[in-house]
Amino acid sequence: MQSVGERGRPAYDPSASDEDLREAFLAGDVPVAVYGLGKMGLPLAAVYADVCGAVTGVDVDESVVDTVGAGDCHVDREPGLDDLVANVVDRGALTASSDPVAAARAASVHVLMVPTLLDGHEPDLSTVEQAVESIGAGLSPGDLVVVECTVPPRTTREVVVPALSNASGLVPGEFGAAACPERTSSGRALADVRGTHPKVVGGVDAESTRAARVIYGEITSNDVLTTSDAATAEAVKVFEGVYRDVNIAVANQLARFSRAMDLDVNEAIEVANTQPYCDIHTPGPGVGGHCIPVYPYFLAGAFDVDAPLLHAARGVNDEMPAHAVALLEAMLDAHPPESEPGTVLVLGLAYRGNVAELRYSPGPVVASELADAGHRVLAADPLVDDWTAFEDVERVPTDAIASESVDAVAVLAGHDEFRDLDWAAFDAPILDGRFVVPDGVDAPVYTIGGRWP
Repeated sequence: MQSVGERGRPAYDPSASDEDLREAFLAGDVPVAVYGLGKMGLPLAAVYADVCGAVTGVDVDESVVDTVGAGDCHVDREPGLDDLVANVVDRGALTASSDPVAAARAASVHVLMVPTLLDGHEPDLSTVEQAVESIGAGLSPGDLVVVECTVPPRTTREVVVPALSNASGLVPGEFGAAACPERTSSGRALADVRGTHPKVVGGVDAESTRAARVIYGEITSNDVLTTSDAATAEAVKVFEGVYRDVNIAVANQLARFSRAMDLDVNEAIEVANTQPYCDIHTPGPGVGGHCIPVYPYFLAGAFDVDAPLLHAARGVNDEMPAHAVALLEAMLDAHPPESEPGTVLVLGLAYRGNVAELRYSPGPVVASELADAGHRVLAADPLVDDWTAFEDVERVPTDAIASESVDAVAVLAGHDEFRDLDWAAFDAPILDGRFVVPDGVDAPVYTIGGRWP
């Protein structure tokens, strides 16, 4: 088997048959470098290593490199990942490096899984561009560069390929490039990489598409869907995120009619969804994370096209933390505290259950607005380690939640620890923003979109 770090056979080789490329890849003769070992990158690198046995994982964070190099896993709550990382590192199938140029020189396939961010409402591809420049410095003829991270459509052809060419001195056609966007979620990344959904691949030319299709045919147990070009593959992932953002905005907009109509919007949505053409999502306190709030701007902020629907959906979802605060204020009016303005316990600062991610999360916004209104704010989140940004919030250990004397509770993330709480110990009104509280609790329970008790 090809040793990690030794250059092997090219992946972008029109003279090689599908079977030749497949056999070389599975034998470890087509070394792979995965750039970015975060929550999505490490599971991807581990699966690649498990399949082909010749992967270098690259990250700019030395602590991540040291952790992975020792066979340990820094990504929490990803079922099976700890064992898989330990296994592939022990086998020598996965090594870790903080030197992207050296990794690029040794690899034949380069997989980009770095963050794609926003600068205001415009795409910020600086991290992608930095990684591509390093790859280009080590690029060789016959290499294939795969863009797994989500980017605005046309990025692979118009940003990645020219940058690779400039850095390497190679012309397009001497190397390949394909967009193969990840379709994964935290908490189930291994299953998703291995084939929960069909894999989408699209190259900048026919050979790039073919090479990516053959390789991903061995990574996934699901279908590999090829698109006509890289831009279409990129658009598929962006469209998926935009659909969810707009759909959640519809649910959140409907939820705000619940008090005026005096009905449970969530019940109406559930029944409406029994019709096969209706698939309304669930209302909530806001849309967070590094994906859904970002991807609409990969269209609206990247192309000179009016996009009123996308902006409107973003506006509705961005207003939901304030709506949650308004509901909490109404709950306190209905159940007046003994001393004004009252103490509120926020359960969950992360944007969703069992995920340690604060980016665009509604929880910190709700906590901050409550504190600005003069409330004493307590908060608990077993997944948040750094609390330095929450100056106006008093941290509560998870095992002490039920013992706190508070005037209202807001559940903003569905962590397992919150589902397992002794909810019978609470007598304060509860805003259950994530449908965590079980039936039969004596305390008044409110939901976003629910009937006002």
